[in-house]
Amino acid sequence: MKLKNGDRLTGTVTRLDDKELTLKTEYAGDLKIKRDAIQSIETADALSVSLKDGQNLMGRLKLGEGKVEVASETTGVIAAKEADVTLFRSKADQEAYAKEIERMKNPRLVDLWTGAVDLGYAQARGNAQTNTINSSARVLRTTTRDSINAYFLSLYSKNTNNGLSVLAANSIRGGLKYDLNITPKMYTFGSTDLEFDEFQRLDLRFVPAGGLGYHWIKNKNTMWDLFGGGSLNREFFASGLKRNSGEVLMGNELSHKFAGVFTFSEKIVFYNNVTSSGNYRLNTDVAFAAAIKKWLSYQVTASNRYLSNPLPGRKTNDLVITTGVRLVFNR
Repeated sequence: MKLKNGDRLTGTVTRLDDKELTLKTEYAGDLKIKRDAIQSIETADALSVSLKDGQNLMGRLKLGEGKVEVASETTGVIAAKEADVTLFRSKADQEAYAKEIERMKNPRLVDLWTGAVDLGYAQARGNAQTNTINSSARVLRTTTRDSINAYFLSLYSKNTNNGLSVLAANSIRGGLKYDLNITPKMYTFGSTDLEFDEFQRLDLRFVPAGGLGYHWIKNKNTMWDLFGGGSLNREFFASGLKRNSGEVLMGNELSHKFAGVFTFSEKIVFYNNVTSSGNYRLNTDVAFAAAIKKWLSYQVTASNRYLSNPLPGRKTNDLVITTGVRLVFNR
């Protein structure tokens, strides 16, 4: 390979796109070279070459003076303009890329899972003894046609003072959501949310729901969805009260990664009770995480549940704020 400044480099070309070329060398490892600094390239090994018109060629590459020649064993020499080359990869990288594309098109159920587990613990000892444990988990599997999202959150706190033990918090929230793509932007969904809160005297809230969603923004760093639909809210209280109500729901979900280290996410869902006019629920979840390592982050999470018609003597609002470490995994 020859650069425009006259330097010549030898090695194995592994990748080139519209911005840079990667050259694997024995003397300096992988070198990243700006594409506009390259004058000419000639390879002894076959490369996979992608052109703007959609053609994919495999052969030895010769690039220079605004032209590209690909010498293929099956079709001979094919010429094109240098500007028409969008990407080329080494044979090994192309095979790995093709394998990953096939995996995305026809994944096994155990493939493509990502997720995070949050853990936090606080303890106080002295005149009063306090133990607080919070944990949460989220797993996500996304393919080109659908996605599965499951979550779990729990908070438990107990205080002991002068030999008297008092439970300060005990709540569990969880759910499962399935999205099926209709178009690249629009999808339909079905979900189920479950909730227990001892201090709201709520034994179980069971909410199956369904509707339509729209990917307002969807790229490498940002995902912002808008959605709406209907749900059935079934509530079972420790007092023996049981309530069933139909709801119309609308909401949004946002996730944004910035500076390659920090992640902000929020989900807000409004449930309007159509069975008991004037009543409603509002679920708000906000999280911020700072990556320490690829598999480890520090996180702060706020999860709020507002209920306009709680049991007599109970507050309308339940806010849980947790902090601790986050363990991240990918499959």
